[in-house]
Amino acid sequence: MKRILVAEDEDVIRDFVVINLKRSGYDVVDMPTGDEALRIFDESQGNFDIVLLDIMMPGTDGLTICKEIRKRSSSVGIIMLSAKSQEMDKVGALMYGADDYVTKPFGPAELIARVDAVHRRVTMSSKIHEDPSEIKSGPFVLNQRSRTLKKDGQNIDLTQVEFQIMEFFLKNPNVALERNVILTQVWGENYFGDVKIVDVNIRRLRMKIEDEPSNPQYLTTVWGYGYKWSI
Repeated sequence: MKRILVAEDEDVIRDFVVINLKRSGYDVVDMPTGDEALRIFDESQGNFDIVLLDIMMPGTDGLTICKEIRKRSSSVGIIMLSAKSQEMDKVGALMYGADDYVTKPFGPAELIARVDAVHRRVTMSSKIHEDPSEIKSGPFVLNQRSRTLKKDGQNIDLTQVEFQIMEFFLKNPNVALERNVILTQVWGENYFGDVKIVDVNIRRLRMKIEDEPSNPQYLTTVWGYGYKWSI
């Protein structure tokens, strides 16, 4: 069963989300605050595929809850709900480890498409791959079976989105990859969101893999185009 935890303080929006998720085959647990959602997450020992969080909630805000959940699990999918006026909050959520965000107002088709896309990545990441091969690039070793990345023998903790991005780059070394190509490869052809989600995830990855994130050696920028894995 596809399990999803929803935290949204507005009753009308929460009911709308829950109804549409249940219609699409999800087992939904919903809470009106982030604090209650975090409690349920802990009590279930993280037994959820996806967590859907509103950014603005009474008590602890969604950004903080996102950060706390990501500390507990690198594999759970996290989607944020935000208003259009909260642009910086969206960036903050992605930097804290969210996989995607949905801007209010949204329709049922967009909501389900975004949730399904994250669920596919979570499911793919949890499977044991038949191909046990490793991709080696400089000091990095990416294992496609264990879904891990190491640098100089040290494990780098990645979310499933970050792993897919790294996998795409390491399979295409020294190739300039356009932002839209990265977006389609990782988020899918029917992704509703903005291409800026690629930039934020690259920024987050640089903080994890580069010795000097502000002067990247590996994940380099191709100005006006996209990014390249330079090795």
